[in-house]
Amino acid sequence: MITFDFQKLELRPGYRVLDAGCGPGRHLAEAFRRQGVDVVGLDMKMNDLTTARNTLNLMRNEKEDGGGHTLVMKGDITGLPFADNSFDLVICSEVMEHIPEHERAAAEITRVLKPGKAMVVSVPRYLPERICWALSEDYHTEEGGHVRIYRKRQLIRLLEGQGLHCEDTGRAHALHSPYWWIRCAVGAVGGQNDNHWAVQTYHKFLVWDIMKKPWFTRTLDKILNPLISKSIVLYLRKGTQYGT
Repeated sequence: MITFDFQKLELRPGYRVLDAGCGPGRHLAEAFRRQGVDVVGLDMKMNDLTTARNTLNLMRNEKEDGGGHTLVMKGDITGLPFADNSFDLVICSEVMEHIPEHERAAAEITRVLKPGKAMVVSVPRYLPERICWALSEDYHTEEGGHVRIYRKRQLIRLLEGQGLHCEDTGRAHALHSPYWWIRCAVGAVGGQNDNHWAVQTYHKFLVWDIMKKPWFTRTLDKILNPLISKSIVLYLRKGTQYGT
């Protein structure tokens, strides 16, 4: 499930890409497909890092990669272990809403991005996320859960305050919002009640949609995205005056 439009990200041979909060590596893997692109994935969860590492290794073994180098490591987005201006692209997908010190995280992902280069950030969109919070207290109080709900303008101000400029925005995954509403409504948050028939049925539908990509669900997703998209996406660029 890819949240970003990679056609907008100008990946070229020799580029270094950081996926800050890479999770199991869905966007990391997509970047690794590009010719000559080196990728770095960083996350706090060891299980997700193992999955990401295994995915990249499998891609290399199956000749599905672009020939670049990989590094998958444990780390904290509020204290990135990289020098200033290290990366040609920074990806941060569905991470900022988890971080109490989000100003520090915004400063760090900007610091390691080269001047003039792109960053792409996504967070849950305000209205669908507000519905989840209303349906389930566990959704936002469990350990590692969401600690805030962003409005688009709030997130833009946060990132532009670090020296980035928002060039474009997008919305994604409208068909995923009802899945989370169902999970919240039946108490299937935090791994509980995952076997509820409604959760399982909708999950099977989403897996089928991701794998098959039928035209009518792609069309339905585009129609519904302005209304109930699960994620808001920002395409940003670091100003050249912030170089060293």
